[in-house]
Amino acid sequence: MQPTLVVLAAGIGSRYGSLKQVDGLGPSNETIIDYSIYDALQAGFGKVVFVIRKHIERDFLDAFASKYQGKVHYELAFQELDMLPANYDCPPEREKPWGTAHAVWVASNKVNEPFAVINADDFYGRDAFNKMAKALSSPHLEPGNYFMVGYHLANTLSDQGSVSRAICSTDKNGFLQSVVERTKIERIGNEVCYRDENGADVPVDENTLVSMNFWGFTPDFFAHAGEIFRKFLEENHGNPKAEFFIPLVADTLIKNNKATCKVLPTSAAWFGVTYPGDKPVVKEKLLKLVNDGIYPSPLW
Repeated sequence: MQPTLVVLAAGIGSRYGSLKQVDGLGPSNETIIDYSIYDALQAGFGKVVFVIRKHIERDFLDAFASKYQGKVHYELAFQELDMLPANYDCPPEREKPWGTAHAVWVASNKVNEPFAVINADDFYGRDAFNKMAKALSSPHLEPGNYFMVGYHLANTLSDQGSVSRAICSTDKNGFLQSVVERTKIERIGNEVCYRDENGADVPVDENTLVSMNFWGFTPDFFAHAGEIFRKFLEENHGNPKAEFFIPLVADTLIKNNKATCKVLPTSAAWFGVTYPGDKPVVKEKLLKLVNDGIYPSPLW
């Protein structure tokens, strides 16, 4: 059974200032999503589920429907604020989506096979898709066998400003032990540093593995996420800014011995559009990949 790719495309980048999921950045106006889908299909994924907000459906279909027609088996899942477990109502002051784990949870009726999760606006590199597809296609895969692509921190920085990254700790066998979100990470002189709770810059090894939200799960994840989401809502229902993130679910299941998460290190360089100034840099990188023969242009 071929794994499915779930693409989280519901967010609108506040720092970037537009619906960046449909921005043409490749030499033939390809979006970053296009490259991810291309790499996923090459790696062996069989279906794509896009998680979007209902109000961007028309823009999204205008950008992708015609180019994917007959070439990509895809479905849409919608992430809305009122999509909650039974007996829960959305607080009227809630304005932003409930977070990445909620975005995955709302796709549960579209996915029955092992699946990967990525962000729509991140370029992950072909090596990452190959490794994830191989892991999710293993004949020995069992419920609770999860995966996460680990990137070297130095391969995920932006020259346009500081970034937040989820720094990973693994055991001797490469299984995830913890994920800690660090903020204000940037290169200062010859060192990469993050800003700690006291406002101090703390050096961190640039080869440290970080999560860029490229996960792999078996379908039992949906039931686990729903259960943990209920507990999350009990504690955070009145907080309009609280978000239900994938690392919270993964961390909870690992600590309760309900799942393991194998980290798949990749040498691939991640890049994405976090700031407006990233856009010309991404365009240059994509053009180089095309000129080097890694991708055709146009892709479709």
